[in-house]
Amino acid sequence: MSEMLIPGPAGDLEVRLEFLNEPDSAGEGRPAPLAVICHPHPVYGGTMTNKVVHILAAGFRDLGAHTVRFNFRGVGRSAGEFDNGIGETDDLLAVVKWAQARFPDAPLWLAGFSFGAWIALKATAQLHPERLVLVAPPVDMYDFSPIPEVNVPWIVIQGSKDEVVSAKAVAKWVAQRQPAPQFKVLDSAGHFFHGQLNALKNILKSSFQPG
Repeated sequence: MSEMLIPGPAGDLEVRLEFLNEPDSAGEGRPAPLAVICHPHPVYGGTMTNKVVHILAAGFRDLGAHTVRFNFRGVGRSAGEFDNGIGETDDLLAVVKWAQARFPDAPLWLAGFSFGAWIALKATAQLHPERLVLVAPPVDMYDFSPIPEVNVPWIVIQGSKDEVVSAKAVAKWVAQRQPAPQFKVLDSAGHFFHGQLNALKNILKSSFQPG
């Protein structure tokens, strides 16, 4: 595991890179994927060490991917201040550019939790990831309408008892998407998946078929 500061649009960005020793994914002769994961809302305590972000990173490594987590501007050692999702999208673009320079042949997997899911989705049209994973996307809190169609395989994971993001609103939003994502509902799980993190990781791993 390596932690470092990299140049970002508002100053340094704090990044955590956890990479595999294997040169390729599952011995299949292709480079291991690169999974970049976005954390929840900075104003409400979201950081790259959030437990949902942590378990997503662990799940991606189990699937054979290098993982990159980072703190949005104004969080931890990252410079700047909260920018209502605009600057945070720029932060993600900068992190992916940096990571792809280190792993130029790696397929990009993109993920986000809550606020981070919104940021990941907003950046998808520019980043063209191979796969996209959204956990508890806050469709009832932010304007998702300008976001283009997702034309990559994607997964939405939602807790049925989410006390922050309406599970019904997410289900309705998913039903209106074309192409449709895989939609996985974790029964009785709240927003932060207390006591159900391993179940979340298992859903990710069973749903997220690489390659």
